Amino acid sequence: MATVVAASAAVGVLAVAWFAGVRRLLNRSKWVARATIADPAEHTTMGADGAVRSVQGADLTLPSAALEEIWSPMHLERLARTYWRFLTRCTLGLVRVCYEEDERAVVLLARPFVLLRFRAPEYEMDRRRGIVRWRIANGVLVSRTGHDRDGYLQIDVHRCPRVDRETERLHVEVEVANFYPALASGIARWFYIVTQSRIHVIITHGFLRSLARLDLAESVVGRYAQALSVEQVPDPPPAGEAPSRERAPAPGPAADAAGLR
Repeated sequence: MATVVAASAAVGVLAVAWFAGVRRLLNRSKWVARATIADPAEHTTMGADGAVRSVQGADLTLPSAALEEIWSPMHLERLARTYWRFLTRCTLGLVRVCYEEDERAVVLLARPFVLLRFRAPEYEMDRRRGIVRWRIANGVLVSRTGHDRDGYLQIDVHRCPRVDRETERLHVEVEVANFYPALASGIARWFYIVTQSRIHVIITHGFLRSLARLDLAESVVGRYAQALSVEQVPDPPPAGEAPSRERAPAPGPAADAAGLR
């Protein structure tokens, strides 16, 4: 019960911050691409066991030269940082991300109030697709059932067929899968649907629209700061296939020598 109360309070604070912050972000100018929200038909579902899957997507139409310039592991890592930056900005700094070697903690102002704790990100990329994935560990917003299971948050970018000789389309999806929200236990399920779930969708749509500026934040960690080739990261799984339960291997000695950690 205490967990549900804490989670409810956190969601209430985030809702107030969102109304004040997210519209201000989306009113900024300097659009480089055009973003169109393109969610799947059933974008948010909840299983009988309480596991949530939520997918929000957008199509970015942009010049081919601009896409080629950012298609690298370095920019994929910067895309990951851009997501966390947007979350902090649209909540007026109330939600922040703490970086550790083996985890990322999403906190309300500061520790010890950890909303969500993720394992360190995994990166996968080839010439057509790039993925950054954070596996869910625990946190106030996660029920005990979902601690250290197979839940994850991931950003998946896929290059679509060319629009014309000078224009390309990039499909971007933000997916939360196998997430067991603390608010969805028992009679609190309806509260999760009308609050935390809805806030997540709205904020994610805001993030996807913001990508039209192609303003990718500098990485805090810089693991792939010198990685310009997709050959320097593992390949993504086939389209439609769930990620392995095992974490992707971290860069080896060769990556260390190149300064990629």
